[in-house]
Amino acid sequence: MLREMKRWENIYLTGINRLPAHTNFYRYKTSEMAAAFHREKSIGYRLLDGVWKFLFVDAPELSPQGFETEDFAIERLDDMVVPSSWQMKGYGNMHYTDVLYPFAINPPFVPQENPTGIYFREFLIDELSSEEALILKFNGVDSAFDLYINGQHVGFSKVSRLPSEFDISKFVKKGNNRLTVRVYQYSDGTYLEDQDMWWLSGIFRSVELYTINKDTLQDVFVETVPDENYKHFTLKIGGAFFTNCVMNLKATLRSRNEKVDDFVIDVVDGVFDFNRVIESPLLWSAEEPNLYLLELEYELPTGEKEYVPLRIGFRSIEIINNEIRVNGKRIFFHGVNRHDANPKTGRTVSYEDMLKDVKLMKQHNINAVRTAHYPNNDVFYDLCDEYGLYVIDEADLECHGFENTGNYNWISDNERWEKQYVDRAVRMVKRDRNHPSVIMWSLGNESGAGRNFTSMYKAIKAIDSTRLVHYEGDRVAAYSDVYSTMYTRLKPLEEIGKDAEGRKPHILCEYGHAMGNGPGGLTEYQQVMRKYPRLQGGFIWEWCDHGIETTDENGETIYLYGGDYGDFPTNGNFCIDGLVFPDKTPSPGLLEYKKVIEPIVTEEVNLQQGKVLVKNLYDFRNLSGILLQVTVKSFDTLIEEKTIKLPSIAAQEEMVIVLPVDLDKAAQHDDVRVYLSYQEAEHTLYAEKGHEITRESFLLASTKVEKTVKADISTGSDFTIEVEAARLTIENNKIKAVFSKVFGTLESFIVEGEKIIHKGPEVTLWRAIIDNDMYKKDEWINKYFLKNTKEQLGTFTYEVREDYIDIEMTKYFSTINQAWGFHLTYNYRITKNGALNMDLKGRKILRGTEIPELLPRIGVTMYLNQDYDHVTWYGRGDSESYQDTKRSQMVGLYSKTVEGMHTDYVYPQENGSRCDTSFLALAKDEDLYLINFKEEYDFTIHDYETSALEEAKHRGKIKKSPYNVLTIDYKQSGVGSNSCGEEQLAPYRTGVEDFHLQFEMRKIMKGSLAEEGKFFTAR
Repeated sequence: MLREMKRWENIYLTGINRLPAHTNFYRYKTSEMAAAFHREKSIGYRLLDGVWKFLFVDAPELSPQGFETEDFAIERLDDMVVPSSWQMKGYGNMHYTDVLYPFAINPPFVPQENPTGIYFREFLIDELSSEEALILKFNGVDSAFDLYINGQHVGFSKVSRLPSEFDISKFVKKGNNRLTVRVYQYSDGTYLEDQDMWWLSGIFRSVELYTINKDTLQDVFVETVPDENYKHFTLKIGGAFFTNCVMNLKATLRSRNEKVDDFVIDVVDGVFDFNRVIESPLLWSAEEPNLYLLELEYELPTGEKEYVPLRIGFRSIEIINNEIRVNGKRIFFHGVNRHDANPKTGRTVSYEDMLKDVKLMKQHNINAVRTAHYPNNDVFYDLCDEYGLYVIDEADLECHGFENTGNYNWISDNERWEKQYVDRAVRMVKRDRNHPSVIMWSLGNESGAGRNFTSMYKAIKAIDSTRLVHYEGDRVAAYSDVYSTMYTRLKPLEEIGKDAEGRKPHILCEYGHAMGNGPGGLTEYQQVMRKYPRLQGGFIWEWCDHGIETTDENGETIYLYGGDYGDFPTNGNFCIDGLVFPDKTPSPGLLEYKKVIEPIVTEEVNLQQGKVLVKNLYDFRNLSGILLQVTVKSFDTLIEEKTIKLPSIAAQEEMVIVLPVDLDKAAQHDDVRVYLSYQEAEHTLYAEKGHEITRESFLLASTKVEKTVKADISTGSDFTIEVEAARLTIENNKIKAVFSKVFGTLESFIVEGEKIIHKGPEVTLWRAIIDNDMYKKDEWINKYFLKNTKEQLGTFTYEVREDYIDIEMTKYFSTINQAWGFHLTYNYRITKNGALNMDLKGRKILRGTEIPELLPRIGVTMYLNQDYDHVTWYGRGDSESYQDTKRSQMVGLYSKTVEGMHTDYVYPQENGSRCDTSFLALAKDEDLYLINFKEEYDFTIHDYETSALEEAKHRGKIKKSPYNVLTIDYKQSGVGSNSCGEEQLAPYRTGVEDFHLQFEMRKIMKGSLAEEGKFFTAR
């Protein structure tokens, strides 16, 4: 016998008594109220958000008898805030998976263990007139629900992230009314909602109640169609009333509070379809989001007037000559994928949350958002319209778990599910089609392929032919207007770019997986995408870490991820993969992305003459009036600073400009750098005046410092040398150095009675694993044993000279059961003045065939006095940088505390590197030690050891060291994006290779750092 489908498992049922989908709009009593767009002041509006009563049961069948009735006792039930998800309030189980369904796959059936939340809310209403209807709107309920009013079943709905409206007029009475909502965690819809996120359930978006006139406007939709020159646009306005009682409506079009046009639209049998040519409107784009107010006014049979405001934008989206074009111009996407996410409330987000997201995106040069992988909260689209972001609006559809069954297309190519697929597409389009920011509809994500997507495509085109349709799973672009791929590696991406003849345009709907420390290699992606016209940009995965905020036993805020709640199976911290941390603090990855996608590129032409080439990579915006601040510095000395306004440089044009500074004067200084900062000249919606769009810097080549050796006048006494069986001790009135003759290490280095080095330099190949190392770590740890390297002493000699002593040690360096390794030669030179100079050469030894292709790093680690906790360095900063993530960080002189050198990733991992450093200094009060590099190296310095970093699983859990741990890298591998993307690219890979590393450490006078960094004293 076949199992009978329950209501929440019925794939033939999309809803019961749910009103037809329509665009979001509200009705107002006056034109002034309409123009303000405050929905809470619209006609008959009431927000039902707040404290409801709540009952949680393990399955729908366990609901108490009569729970839906008016007299069911609710006084002693728990309180539940609406909107919210019940797991975030302590009910049920928190669970995170990326791909897997948390139950057996048996579509359309779901487990009997189906956590269910029953919500209760009482509300008062006045008596409804015969002309009125009362509408109840749920903006988001996961995953399906039944609605009851006063004991009567009103309706049923599913699709978690789309609105459901019900006419409850005949179910209510004057006075007190009981609203009961039974919500099911799992339904047949769950098979279509297997997105990469926390499994969260309940009424998680706002609930609205409003009274409407039964003859009022039911729906309205707007299209703007350009003429052949994109100068004049035809404004198309269509829609319908609930009845045929309204005969006409008046439309008024305003721009910036000024009336542009008004006209009367005839309504025939309740329907209207009107065209009007608007001459030379201001056009909408992400760079210039010009919005118009379209106000519809009509008179009801009662004599009352209603005003419906719509924000519209004149813009077109087309494919012309195989290019995606907005208003006739080819555009380029600098995008991100975005979830609704808040660390305290899960998928329940506030207006403030969304506004912060949009402002941060705009501030970081992002121009596009893919609503991954469902329609976001409706207010988000209003913000994208207003602030200017292109939106790929994605259907609430993902069937990723089927991939693991071997039949990815199980339900996507099953006609029994067609109605469910089409319902999700049509309701999304009808909700959002008046938003100019929405330029593509997406059929969903990672759901295989099949006939149901063809049906979705046709259904969308039938109601909106003006936009493009996207679906990454369509490998042959049969039901997608663009060719979309994700995480495509650079070489295949370049092949796509070359294969352009007659092909659809391409976007990377996901790339640059921003998990933990990363993503790296974005510059190379940008270069390839800019090189080939077919490639029109991409969308980073993803915007925000989905950490859940909590407080630990010490009262410190930490963020939890998969597995922290005992959830299994889980994808662990794979949800911590955003460009911003859970609290929306930008990560180093976001700073790098901002630079990589900069809309203004500067190239050196002839810096000696002050000439640079300024390229305008905007698609629409002219650079005229943008401020360019030019700063000329030598280390920490400001030589000159000027600010100019850029001349007219049209979009996609370039111009050579002459910087307004005296570079002949600057050339009299050392290591002169010219810093360029492009800034907004006026306040914008998203940023203050002076906001930096992008920056660049150049070294005045003629001033580059070539470090020399400068002999100091000796003030140190002669060395006393004590030779023991196990140790060599060198001492004078300045220093004391102790070397182990057994292990060939510098055991300590004391200067003026203070121990500065507690443990001397030793070679390391290891870094704390980053998320992007996840597919390499097992081989690194368990095959090549890179964490277990050892130095084996070969020879130990020393030689005393007039002003210094040389100590040489030769060693063999390798690890457990490996035939490959390095021959090391350490040469220490210690001067009577107290300078410690180390010259280390490593010669690779390749034996056997099992040799790692990639090493985390080649560097040396040393343990320093923790009292010297203030760091100044001349290199890239002030944020962290790695060789494939360093473009955003300009070379300069920076200072931080050792603690401040740490990047506080949600999941602790290798962090804090500063690239291309010439020297650094460590200070305690007035005491200062210079560590001067022979070449430019990368370094990290932390108040913890690598092992402590790896043991910690959350912020604030890193065990502190009694030392400051300094690692100087000959080379560290880049970070890549290989948690879900490209590995480290060839230029950023460290292999088993010869290396040479030299630095000098000496005490210097405070205030002399820049000068002292220009030379060595030992050699």
